[in-house]
Amino acid sequence: MKISAVALSLLCLAPSAAETDVARWEREAQRVTIVRDDWGIPHIYGKKDADVVFGLMYAQAEDDFNRVETNYLNSMGRLAEAEGESQVYKDLRMKLFVDPKDVQARYAESPSWLKALMMAWADGLNFYLYKHPEVKPRVITRFEPWMALTFTEGSIGGDIEKVRLPELEAFYGTPTARRAAGEDTMHREPGGSNGIAIAPSNTANHHALLLINPHTSHMFRAEAQMVSAEGLNAYGALTWGQFFVYQGFNDRAGWMHTTSSADALDEYLETVEKRADGVYYKYGNTWRKMSASSISVPYKTASGMAHKTFTVYRTHHGPVIRSADGKWMTIRIMYEPVKALTQSYTRTKTRDLAQFEKSMKLQANSSNNTIFADAKGNIGLFLVNFLPRRDPRFDWTKPVDGSDPATEWRGLHSMEETPHVVNPQSGWVYNTNNWPYSAAGANSPKRDAFPSYMDPGTENYRGIHAMRLLSTKKDFTLESLLSAAFDSYLPAFDVLLPPLFAAYDQVGANEPLKAKLREQIDILRAWDRRWSAGSVPTTLAVLWGEETPSGASGEQQLRALADVSDRLQQDFGTWKTPWGDINRFQRLTGDITQTFSDAGPSIPVPFTSSRWGSLASLGARRYPGTKKMYGTSGNSFVAVVEFGDSVRAKAVSAGGQSGDPKSAHFNDQAERYASGNLRDVYFYKSQLKGHTERTYHPGR
Repeated sequence: MKISAVALSLLCLAPSAAETDVARWEREAQRVTIVRDDWGIPHIYGKKDADVVFGLMYAQAEDDFNRVETNYLNSMGRLAEAEGESQVYKDLRMKLFVDPKDVQARYAESPSWLKALMMAWADGLNFYLYKHPEVKPRVITRFEPWMALTFTEGSIGGDIEKVRLPELEAFYGTPTARRAAGEDTMHREPGGSNGIAIAPSNTANHHALLLINPHTSHMFRAEAQMVSAEGLNAYGALTWGQFFVYQGFNDRAGWMHTTSSADALDEYLETVEKRADGVYYKYGNTWRKMSASSISVPYKTASGMAHKTFTVYRTHHGPVIRSADGKWMTIRIMYEPVKALTQSYTRTKTRDLAQFEKSMKLQANSSNNTIFADAKGNIGLFLVNFLPRRDPRFDWTKPVDGSDPATEWRGLHSMEETPHVVNPQSGWVYNTNNWPYSAAGANSPKRDAFPSYMDPGTENYRGIHAMRLLSTKKDFTLESLLSAAFDSYLPAFDVLLPPLFAAYDQVGANEPLKAKLREQIDILRAWDRRWSAGSVPTTLAVLWGEETPSGASGEQQLRALADVSDRLQQDFGTWKTPWGDINRFQRLTGDITQTFSDAGPSIPVPFTSSRWGSLASLGARRYPGTKKMYGTSGNSFVAVVEFGDSVRAKAVSAGGQSGDPKSAHFNDQAERYASGNLRDVYFYKSQLKGHTERTYHPGR
């Protein structure tokens, strides 16, 4: 007797749960409608929020189940179960903070409305696996509702990732050579994002405008719209596997997160003493015993699953993560998964500034600043809202003495106590991962009014660029804000090139470098500091900037330009190679870690790395076997939004919505991504007419 694939999938479920689970999933599916527009983007409709979450997760799994599962393998410390021993210390790092038993207890204590959403989250993913038995999860064959609490904030790299793996491995294991994959760190692309909000007083239509421009890994997030009869109507970018719009808007308000330089975590130097019954650490005039526990990390091998077991130590500050100068280092971070998930979700339903500020009072965002705009015309910049109160006598940018009780946190700062800007006279606010002290020009918070630990960051070239654009324009439209987001000016070279020119001018007329670099220097002197795909000076400036270390002498700078010219001549037949011939976007496979080939199709990208002050960003480099540079980060999801009686928006995502190379939506947005030609967002059902590819219930 032959058994159908779906029937076999049903038999694989636990006998007591199989029929009841499937019946529940089928009922949930009938309460959800998914409308795929002509870009493949899902618009999810349901009566209740939980219905929409169910449909959203089903749609996400359709588009890229691998990314969904991988994000939760990472958040739960289970990557090594899929990828092997190389991920053991990455898993250990997560397990230092995320204990399944603790998370399950927090889930059990969660409010009923949130538990319903987490149940719907798990049901949507499990229903997808039930309906698609051909999809073979690497590890997670069944999702449990509590798992949603292990990844609640949505940022590409949260606080836990700030623990450095080589030092963790040196403390708890045997240090190994740095792994080759992705280890080109000499010119690591700056992380972060751009956000701009324009007040009605500064716009042609007297409506607030918002730029949403996260710089993340390509394909790290996908687009969706979530609509329920319970007041949910959010559109934007969602991190794979999460059930809230992380950066986006509803019909009345929008929010954009930028990685913050605010100091929301601390390291403590612990004075330790090993005794017969354990390890003790000094605190004040006493010694306390460290807690010691065992963590087992399973990892995949060719012959099956193996395990590494670690004895890990903690003080009341947090887990031990490394040693330094004969002391042990602990780290204290925010760990509030229920509050974080609540804040991330309720933020998407805020209708105005007052409701948004209410959501922030949960104080569970420790890594991102937020740019806000609403239909009432309010705009604002808000710092992270998890910001510990500390003794300002200490330098909190460095590890502090864990034995000194004065280094304890003293609660959290309220929003009113942090640098923030609401409705400034300038008519605009922005953030480019720089400090908040230039966020609104002359109307910005004053640096000396706040403790230095609140934001020890600095200005950056993107900030200089943004202020130059915002301070000289008074009649913004959706289209001109989009033009600003792709403005081609590179302010870094106003600073970097003059010393190069001065060094060249000092070279003797008969020295070889004088003749060798004459034409290159002439081209760079005449350059308007603007990128374009056809620009030769962009090629010279960017590659020279990457080749030249900080503090290089004049001779070193000239030698670097000569070396760049020689390499271009060797690789491309001429040093006069246009920027777009080198700087490329390519998507060949659906693999999370991309591979690149000069022989494969690719698209020229005119904008550069953000390190030179380009607001539109592509973090590109060469890979083994390539002469061209390929980008894996920078602009990912980009949107401009206008709020008024109705909302109007344009957007683009790197590549496309689907992770399947066979899908029409795998790479259908690539040309628009590279050119900045954003497509219209279909926010209202009326806009979907004539732009609908498919309408269906999950599982149908």
